[in-house]
Amino acid sequence: MNREQHRHLLNFVESIRAALVSLQVIAVLFLSSSSMLFAQNGSSDGEWPSYAADAGSTKYTSLSQINSDNFSELEIAWRWASIDADLDLETVLGQDGGDLSFGRLQATPLMIDGVLYMITALNQAVALNAESGDLIWVFNPEAYLSGNSISPLGYHHRGLAYWSDDSEARILFATNDGYLFSIDADTGEADATFGGGRIDLTDGIPRAERDSLDYTGAVPLGTVSPAIVIGDIVVVNQITSNRPRYKERPPTWIRGYNIRSGELIWTFHTIPQSGEFGVETWQEESWRYTGNGGVWTQMSADLELGYVYLPTEAPTNDYYGGHRPGDNLFSQSVVALDAATGERVWHFQMIHHGIWDYDTPAAPNLMDITVDGREIKALAQVTKQGWAYVFDRVTGVPVWPIPEIPVAEGSLPGERTSPTQPFPTKPPAFALQGITEDDLIDFTPELRAAALEIVDDYVIGPLFTPASLPDESTGKRGTIFVPGVGGGANWPGAGFDPETNVLFVPSQNVPYMPFMAELADDESNLRYIRLQNRGIVGPRRLPLFKPPYATITAFDMNRGEILWQVANGDGMASVERNPAVEGVELPPLGGGGRHPVLVTSTLLIHGQNMGYGPQLIARNKTTGEEVARIDLPGNPQGAPMSYSVGGKQFIALSVSNTSAPELLVLGLPD
Repeated sequence: MNREQHRHLLNFVESIRAALVSLQVIAVLFLSSSSMLFAQNGSSDGEWPSYAADAGSTKYTSLSQINSDNFSELEIAWRWASIDADLDLETVLGQDGGDLSFGRLQATPLMIDGVLYMITALNQAVALNAESGDLIWVFNPEAYLSGNSISPLGYHHRGLAYWSDDSEARILFATNDGYLFSIDADTGEADATFGGGRIDLTDGIPRAERDSLDYTGAVPLGTVSPAIVIGDIVVVNQITSNRPRYKERPPTWIRGYNIRSGELIWTFHTIPQSGEFGVETWQEESWRYTGNGGVWTQMSADLELGYVYLPTEAPTNDYYGGHRPGDNLFSQSVVALDAATGERVWHFQMIHHGIWDYDTPAAPNLMDITVDGREIKALAQVTKQGWAYVFDRVTGVPVWPIPEIPVAEGSLPGERTSPTQPFPTKPPAFALQGITEDDLIDFTPELRAAALEIVDDYVIGPLFTPASLPDESTGKRGTIFVPGVGGGANWPGAGFDPETNVLFVPSQNVPYMPFMAELADDESNLRYIRLQNRGIVGPRRLPLFKPPYATITAFDMNRGEILWQVANGDGMASVERNPAVEGVELPPLGGGGRHPVLVTSTLLIHGQNMGYGPQLIARNKTTGEEVARIDLPGNPQGAPMSYSVGGKQFIALSVSNTSAPELLVLGLPD
């Protein structure tokens, strides 16, 4: 049986299973109450109890005190400087302490019962008074004692998880050095009954011994994104280095722990093991040594169904798959698990045998939509490759067809690429996909001619054109990827308005070329490795492509169509001040970058930090038109959130500046 026949067989089995699951869920809904769908409605009480407002990752609040009439009046209510700057790292770590960076304050705080819960770049958890910013408690897990961060981006963390019952509450998080903590939300003390105080997440993971640092000096596993809570289960993800030198890497499995005891309840093998479903897609027993393949970003959950949804990444290594032939389930997929047992309910692989570093980068957005008169409990997964893949989140059946389309064959020796990839028919792509000459900069005829000369030195083509080696005979330097390694979409994900069923997707159009090479046998056992991702500079140091370079796209999810798309930021100083475009009337450039969105009942809010300084932007949700903007004292880094306390609405987001990174809390004048 060849790969295509095997894939058709798997799809047939999955369709039967999906039909059975659908019948079971319909029966449960019928018996429980009515045909009412459980909506993912964001925050409706002024609190913000989950990283993205709710477990469904809507990033939505029903608060309306801040609106188009008064957004420009926002001022800083209080600001909190990260306590990482107070650590004497040189004393603790010696001379190396001075090289440890803590500037990437990317976290989004939670707000429950008048308290903000925040995590710093160095993984210190804090509780702050939501009205004044006064510090209530600090918990320092001392993650920095483990050495370099597991992430090539350095120490950073995006958020915490919250759990409570009638008598107690916990803050849960896993650290960059691979430990899981449960902290008393009132006192800031570690729960001693939770695994004895902390759980070592490297336990039970093949090739994840703590004393075997990788070549960067980092521990083998860590976490940079929030865990997610479903009932009394906390589901935890992990990352390992995406710049490996060896094909033997730790697999980043997903695990569920009991919050009361810390007991490991289940493990889901994102790289299937012997005898498990999908293991045959790892040919030549490559499942035995291949790593990565799990989830490094945020996850989502349907609390009524009891399902957790995994947006999985690429396996080792990102741009060459000759050491792992086959489709490589469950990499670069959406996988739905029963959160109580860890059993797979459904999956959809969006990239077979990935070799483009198109990790599934963000939490899926859960939404209840109406398509052709049919109510659907849906899930939309935005991706680096520039599509939102939309499924029935109960069964995994695509809402609109996603056919398999032939793609280019790999050119690197030993590579066996998939002959086809899934191409969504709806909604349309929100990012530039692949390259044609029509995409090149054309501000003047001279610039266009120069751009044509530049791309003549590279391999270009449609989406899913594989990486290539430098070729002296042709003069080609390698393959330009669009979208590049950063997407398309990335960890900022998308926001959803449950009142209008509109999905808002921040994105960017930036080309990269993976520089592929061979290393000596004593440096690597990977046949080919990406040494670096190289940006492609256009003529006269302008961008190679036409603008916009960053966009926000609004999708009508009932119809699967674009409602509007706008450039994020009209200006871009590096372009507008270039002598090569003097006197040229430029279109909107989209120089504002790609930043997470906050959706309120009145506005779409997001940051920008390119062009002419850091700002917070408010847009009309119906048209995309900018309503107002305010200056910020630092570059926005984390996803903004909104809460209400004392009858007043606030917006909070983390920023970086020349001193310590800060959490800014903005409000209207009293």
